[in-house]
Amino acid sequence: MADQDLGNTQYFKVEVEPETGVKKVLSVVYDALLEKGYNPVNQIVGYIMSGDPTYITSHQGARSLIMKVERDELVEEMLTEYIKSNDWARK
Repeated sequence: MADQDLGNTQYFKVEVEPETGVKKVLSVVYDALLEKGYNPVNQIVGYIMSGDPTYITSHQGARSLIMKVERDELVEEMLTEYIKSNDWARK
């Protein structure tokens, strides 16, 4: 029975990202906004609320990077981190 021949079994390994893509995007965007002298919180909130990418600087590719992520994913990531940092998850 060829189906039971284990000598030809192929294995693959799924790589797990150490940091979620959304978390990395937020970090890069935050740093780029700071470097350009903007208030990152105000600018990111403006982008999330309006969807207008001009709230985000193009410095370091931040604007094109943030546009690759859905705005609801940005909110979800930030809320998740806020909940973790306030130990709400244990309640």
